[in-house]
Amino acid sequence: MKKIIHIEGMGCDKCVAHVHEALMSLKAVSDAEVSLAKNCALVTLSGDVTDSEFKEVIEEAGYSVTK
Repeated sequence: MKKIIHIEGMGCDKCVAHVHEALMSLKAVSDAEVSLAKNCALVTLSGDVTDSEFKEVIEEAGYSVTK
């Protein structure tokens, strides 16, 4: 299963790497492609992850989830 997460606050490649690391910390995330140009991440899941879990790890990393 794939999910798109819209993210605000990324401004550079280091931000992209930080968001990628945060998303990959979730056990059910098997892959995450983070796009600075599109301000989003395409996440591949191997299990269930709630929207609030995504929001929590992204906000802990210092960014905001939109939509």
